[in-house]
Amino acid sequence: MADKDVSVRKADLPPDIKAFLSYFIGVTFGRYSLDVPGLVYAGGQWDSDKYKTYQPNKDDIILLTDDDYFGDQRDIINRLKSFLTITFGESHLDENLRFIANVLGKKGETPEIQIRKYFIDDFYKKDHLSTYQKRPIYWQFTSGRQGGFRALMYLHRYDENTLAMIRTSYLHPLQEAYENRRVQLQKLAESEINTKQRNQMTKRVTTLGKMIDEIIKYDSALQHVANMHVELDLDDGVLVNHEKVQGGQKILNPLK
Repeated sequence: MADKDVSVRKADLPPDIKAFLSYFIGVTFGRYSLDVPGLVYAGGQWDSDKYKTYQPNKDDIILLTDDDYFGDQRDIINRLKSFLTITFGESHLDENLRFIANVLGKKGETPEIQIRKYFIDDFYKKDHLSTYQKRPIYWQFTSGRQGGFRALMYLHRYDENTLAMIRTSYLHPLQEAYENRRVQLQKLAESEINTKQRNQMTKRVTTLGKMIDEIIKYDSALQHVANMHVELDLDDGVLVNHEKVQGGQKILNPLK
């Protein structure tokens, strides 16, 4: 299926929607553009003039969080909503979110939660690795089982300063956001008279604490590799470069 043929309105099967979401990731990284046909960027000189209708992320990262902690373009669902609004119109946004969520079939109280779960659980590990036969062009950062930090990176936009940027501009702000949310929920739980709701808040406070602890440990590993300023040579292939970026640590999802 050609990129120009991807459409939420026409899609009627899970593979079509998953291909569309993969295209959305590609456009958000600048691999593709709504203004230029075909492959637009796979290394070399970046040309911002090729992106007018929808601007790619300024940084080589897309966060995969369990909620919108920032309310801005760092959140993947925020980006998806912008993309759908530009491509199909704001009046169809809710309809298209519901349609995508229904086709994906993930559990969740809202379409946004369902789509978010797909990106967290399935996009990389089940679909992207399979599509690229375990030689992915998007790599996933994962801090551990608690999922404190998850993010996608586009291999062809990586440079020796990428990991340092991820630490300071994304990992540290996310840790702060978790801490603020935990304090907020703790205060709400202490004043909540409904037992069920109080228990849910308390459980979430505990989960956030585990995510923060995980991020702190992960930050140490990420800093170690960032300080190495690892340079890649795309001619070496995905497996060699993936191992280089790991720097002896476990900062990326393994290629199995």
